[in-house]
Amino acid sequence: MRKKRVLVLMHADLVPPDDIAGQPEAEVLEYKTEYDVVTGLRELGHDVEPLGLIDDLGPLRRAAQRFKPHIVFNLLEEFRSEPMLDQNVVSYLELVGVPYTGCNPRGLMIARDKALSKKILHYHRIRVPRFSVVPAGRRIKRKPAQLQYPLIVKSQVEEASFGIAEASLVNSDEKLAERIEFMHSKVGTNLILEQYVDGRELYMGVMGNIRLQVLPVWELELRRLRSDAPRIATRSVKWDPKFQKRRGVKIGPAKGLPEGVEEQLVKTTKRLYRVLQLSGYARVDFRLDADNRPYFLEANPNPDIGYGEEFAEAAEASGIDYNALLNRILSIGLRRRG
Repeated sequence: MRKKRVLVLMHADLVPPDDIAGQPEAEVLEYKTEYDVVTGLRELGHDVEPLGLIDDLGPLRRAAQRFKPHIVFNLLEEFRSEPMLDQNVVSYLELVGVPYTGCNPRGLMIARDKALSKKILHYHRIRVPRFSVVPAGRRIKRKPAQLQYPLIVKSQVEEASFGIAEASLVNSDEKLAERIEFMHSKVGTNLILEQYVDGRELYMGVMGNIRLQVLPVWELELRRLRSDAPRIATRSVKWDPKFQKRRGVKIGPAKGLPEGVEEQLVKTTKRLYRVLQLSGYARVDFRLDADNRPYFLEANPNPDIGYGEEFAEAAEASGIDYNALLNRILSIGLRRRG
């Protein structure tokens, strides 16, 4: 790819330094993805300018006028502390005619709403767990009649396992009411009550707009959990390095999948990617039940693409190294049409 002017968009608190030597490890982990992307793009010869946003689009407008980027590399995950508002920032880029990487605003809106995406996919006969929505602030004394325990209680819109802990898996009306009250007080969003699917947790990376490339199947393994601990991707499982080491958390190539499962996952991933109107790149999460049937859990547009994270590792397993992955994402963004 020829040299491009790339404006890398991120949260203002995550703008990385040019050099991380000597920086505390905990601090580096906060902006690792932003640092990896900015550094990787510069190594590729692109003219790169990081830009942090919080609650004002003025800096983006001024940077677009001054820097005149060929493309915006979008790493922004929220605006005004609201995850659902990032789609409006992307809509602004469309309005002013600036190309961008990652998902379009329609796909962001649909995929971020876990209930809406499941309703759409169920209509299209893609297997999803049974679920119910509890509006913010509403208390319930018993589970909905159509659901059976165990259930997982999670935010309808938050990402990155925010608010998910061992206590999220409930087995009684009493524990359900307690968890709903806790989540409303701590998270404050609508909640989704989802039928727990006991089985392997599988991740499918996918890139493209019309022509899609699905990456190898990746799996979350929890090797040293307590015998009574639920096998779910809690906040600690996803983001706590000490917990991951202590409990043997590993994310890597899925091994020993039953015959035909990988082909079914690839086909289903492509189909739902189009149904949910996704573009750019995404990670789709599935659970494989005892009968080897994949259940859709959620779609994650613009997933973490830090070096060494599951999306980048799956891409490398398919022959795309990290810098080539960044160029591929740029190319897909430049080719996208509204």
